[in-house]
Amino acid sequence: MYESWASSNTVRKAMQGNRSHDTRPELAVRRLVHAQGLRYRIHARPEADIRRTADMLFRSAKIAIFIDGCYWHGCPDHFQLPVTNVSYWDQKINRNRERDVNTTAVLGERGWRVLRFWEHEDPSGIAQHIGSVVRQAFADRDA
Repeated sequence: MYESWASSNTVRKAMQGNRSHDTRPELAVRRLVHAQGLRYRIHARPEADIRRTADMLFRSAKIAIFIDGCYWHGCPDHFQLPVTNVSYWDQKINRNRERDVNTTAVLGERGWRVLRFWEHEDPSGIAQHIGSVVRQAFADRDA
């Protein structure tokens, strides 16, 4: 029989209900970037052999964008370790952090520009930053 990682059935159901993509912060940023006239892929792998998906991807400009959740990615400003099942969550969040660092490094080595933002950051500021980086990348490519 499978033993759940959750401390209770209620916790398990709540955690299963958390979205892994199309979160409110992602949707807000995507709307604003789209309004700038920029088109992108969502939830796509930057490279076929890397089992990681970017929240937004500008394939021709080689720009991958990740909007990291404060809880799941261990935001230094907002993350608080739960009081139950501490060992599990500490390991889980640390693995997520290590995977984020690894993803950024591997993509960087392959010529990708990786932009990471926290979910608590202002969507309009994020969208403006993405827009300027993408437009500059296209200008550099076309020059």
